[in-house]
Amino acid sequence: MYDFRQVFGIFPIPGAIVTLTRRDVEAIAHLARLEITEEELPVYAGSLSRILGFIDQLAAAPTEGVEPMAHPLENQVQTLRDDIVTESDHRDRYQGNAPVVGAGLYLVPKVIE
Repeated sequence: MYDFRQVFGIFPIPGAIVTLTRRDVEAIAHLARLEITEEELPVYAGSLSRILGFIDQLAAAPTEGVEPMAHPLENQVQTLRDDIVTESDHRDRYQGNAPVVGAGLYLVPKVIE
């Protein structure tokens, strides 16, 4: 299982209060390719700290002996349809409009050198 606490070094002790620093939020924003303004930094730090604290609470829940479930409600089954072909292959018809095709593929001019 991926342990974000060790990767970011945010709160290595289970049950510790999580408080992200400005540097933590900037690093997370960089990894997520997000541009966060100065005004947004404290909001993100507070929100992410609460989320990480909640995750830590969930991680502390006793789950030994709990069987995985396919559905959250008892005696419920996901109904699947039969795997049958419902449409015919129209590739040739669709590719008839293309300027150039080859081996069933659309051929386009090279634009990156």
